[in-house]
Amino acid sequence: MHNFQVNDMTCGHCASTVEKAVKSVDAAAQVKIDVNTRKVEIQSEKPADAFVAAIGEAGYTGEPQV
Repeated sequence: MHNFQVNDMTCGHCASTVEKAVKSVDAAAQVKIDVNTRKVEIQSEKPADAFVAAIGEAGYTGEPQV
């Protein structure tokens, strides 16, 4: 499981864009997004770096959380 803080994700449209970016890396990933806390939880076997890159390409900053 990967957890990210995406501070520039501020609305439902942003969340949808981030989810699409995550799914572009792993279509089978389970994604939970909380816009209020700006947290994204991803259940996937793919490396966290791949999700950071995809979220970045979508225009957002995904900071991995430990």
